[in-house]
Formats: sequence, structure tokens, C-alpha cells
Amino acid sequence: MQTEKQKTYTPINLAQKSALLTEHWQPRVIAELNDYQFKIAKIIGDFIWHDHPETDEAFIVLEGELRIDFRDGSVLIKPGEMFVVPRGVEHKPFAAAEVRMMMIEPRGTVNTGEAGGERTAQNDVWI
Repeated sequence: MQTEKQKTYTPINLAQKSALLTEHWQPRVIAELNDYQFKIAKIIGDFIWHDHPETDEAFIVLEGELRIDFRDGSVLIKPGEMFVVPRGVEHKPFAAAEVRMMMIEPRGTVNTGEAGGERTAQNDVWI
């Protein structure tokens, strides 16, 4: 008689995953929920102006302070805080010192939106 293999349930440790990041501005997938991906990244300096016409984008700061600039203002997000950028709103992330963060967005969302350029990261890279 065959026995079923017991499934192993393991939590995802955000600090451990974050420690594996080697490059800035290169989001890495750590989990999926339906069609959404949870991505972690480390950033420093200025990003580019971009938007995501089809989706909202959630930012959760793990370490450091993230400023997201908008054409009409900005928001400062500290460790343990989150902010959702509404779909279609042009924004530009900025970190004066290194920030480690998590983003939640639909699978296939390009980090630079339709702006493209050298900061466009490869999608669907797991860590």
C-alpha cells in the first residue's frame, strides 16, 4: 500500500530573503497569491517617472525610508508602513539611503511601466 507524501509547510522569512538580494532596483519574486506576486527589492537613489495604467501597486517598507514622488506631492513610507499607488498615477520612488521593500502587483507588471529604459528589470525572477 502506498502512503501519501507528507507536505511540508514553511513560512517565508522576509529578512532572510532580503539578505539574498545582490543588486539594487532588481525586484525578485518570493511568493504568488492567485495572479499577484510578492516581490522584494533593495533600492538606493532615484528611479524614473512611470505609471501602471492597468494596476495599483503596493509598497511595504521593510528597512529604511522610501519616498514616492508624485507630480503634485510625495509620501514618505517608513519601516512597517505601506502605501498603495493607484493605477495610472505617475510616480517616482526615491531612497536617500538603502531601502529594502516588498511590492505586491499582478504577475507580469513591468517595474518601469511603459517608460522602459535601462532600469527595466527582468520579470518573474524568483529568489
